Amino acid sequence: MYLLKKNDYIGIVACSNGQPLANKNKIESLLLQLKNLNLNPICSEYIYEINSPFNGSAEDKGKAFMNLYKNKEIKAIFDISGGDLANEVLDYLDYDYISKNPKPFFGYSDLTTVLNAIYSQTNNPVYLYQIRNLIYSDSENQKFNFTNSLFNNKNDLFNFSYKFIQGSKIEGTVVGGNIRCLLKLAGTKYMPDFTDKVLFLESMGGEAGLMSAFLNQLKQMGVFDKIQGLILGTFTKMQESNISPTIEELVVKIINNPNLPIAKTEEIGHGANSKCIVIGENITLL
Repeated sequence: MYLLKKNDYIGIVACSNGQPLANKNKIESLLLQLKNLNLNPICSEYIYEINSPFNGSAEDKGKAFMNLYKNKEIKAIFDISGGDLANEVLDYLDYDYISKNPKPFFGYSDLTTVLNAIYSQTNNPVYLYQIRNLIYSDSENQKFNFTNSLFNNKNDLFNFSYKFIQGSKIEGTVVGGNIRCLLKLAGTKYMPDFTDKVLFLESMGGEAGLMSAFLNQLKQMGVFDKIQGLILGTFTKMQESNISPTIEELVVKIINNPNLPIAKTEEIGHGANSKCIVIGENITLL
């Protein structure tokens, strides 16, 4: 399935924190890059900070998202934000319309809330990926992977290297994303059903104590008893600081189930080299 064709229109939104005005040159550079890839970006009017970190009301941002979503010319929507605010738009999305009119939606980090809400309410697959990677330090690889996968139906953006920490096979439908942001959905109707799923988790900030707290919360919610397998992405702060215990050691100790297959990849998370994992789609790791 070709996700995009040359000259397609795409929507650009910021459901989480507004972009600082200091980032305007970077955003303009991204829009130029997209045009150079023969795409036509159309931006929400709520991209930049108005009153830090806010970039419009929750209702306004939700309405802007849906306006782009309902625009038949727009073939995919990419969120370029992150931070803390994404879950405020959840009540302002029209999940019935989204369910009946599937359209690729891409975001990462705090957009974990919107991605998993859309999947849980519609069963539509969504894409954990940050399009701003096209202008970061790994931009040449990102452009190659992005265009080859979205225009040419290849898997360069979706194939990632990994190693098993325990077990030797993971198979099931992927849910999850950023661990902190996923847990914002706890106790809400937007939290996905974890039964027989493959859980993906990553994190930008946070050291061992905070990750332990998050992992124990997931354990106490019964998540690790329901899933078929766990994929760990990058845990940037812990890995850069060589924190001990490592995230792998923490996970194995807290889950305490040698029968649950667990894999680790360095290619999905907050890094400039990050690839894409599809929430709501089946994955097989061997």
